[in-house]
Amino acid sequence: MKATCEICFHHCSLAEGQIGFCGARKNVDGKVICDNYGKITAIALDPIEKKPLKHFFPGSYILSIGSYGCNLHCPFCQNSDISMQYAGIRTHFISPQELVNKALELKSDGNIGVAYTYNEPFISYEYVTDCAGLVHQNGMKNVMVTNGTVEEAPLRKILPLIDAMNIDLKGFTGEYYRKLSGNLEVVKRTIEIAAKECHIEVTTLIVPGENDSDEEMEALAGWLASVDPEIPYHVSRFFPHYHMPDKPPTPVKTVYHLAEIARKHLKYVYTGNC
Repeated sequence: MKATCEICFHHCSLAEGQIGFCGARKNVDGKVICDNYGKITAIALDPIEKKPLKHFFPGSYILSIGSYGCNLHCPFCQNSDISMQYAGIRTHFISPQELVNKALELKSDGNIGVAYTYNEPFISYEYVTDCAGLVHQNGMKNVMVTNGTVEEAPLRKILPLIDAMNIDLKGFTGEYYRKLSGNLEVVKRTIEIAAKECHIEVTTLIVPGENDSDEEMEALAGWLASVDPEIPYHVSRFFPHYHMPDKPPTPVKTVYHLAEIARKHLKYVYTGNC
């Protein structure tokens, strides 16, 4: 029996046992589940600023976990060793209760909660929901680092459990998002909804020749300011990786220049990896 995944706009129609575009959601007995439930590929106690979140409990730390898979296929992916690797990837199972126990153990080291990061957390929707509920029950915080590619219904359902998000806004043209197998309007909707429900910050990775024009930054920053001019915005530098090993790093001066354009519209603009 076929089943349709309702997490993102791809709406993968999956036959029994078939895995979706993201590499992590699967039809089991006529129901789409996250096949990567609790299968952790990376775990670390990170500074909150690494997410990056500059205006959410600055100076604190957060237990950060990731699995595998992604519902975008960016040729410049900076975490492709886990987000784009599915078969045979090494994982370690951590149940929601075990994760919360670990988070509580690390409170003495400055830990404020759990960040779902490294790969796209929305494709692990059921696991994140289960963990986030327990995290809140134990008085700690939940953070998602996401590409924002999620349908409205699951987004609204999980938002009461989420305290902060960093949302990638990859660029500001539909054409660019189509190259990444994404949808700009979906991400804009996610930002608009999340901004009303939790703390959000937004990040754009500047890829030379792809999304680095003055005009695109003017449009992006102007739109983001229309949502809320006080949303912290991170302009980040690209480094050669994955399917773009020969493209040069983003010139530092380009990052600084685009940040200055963004500052005409937004109160808090930061540059990363410079």
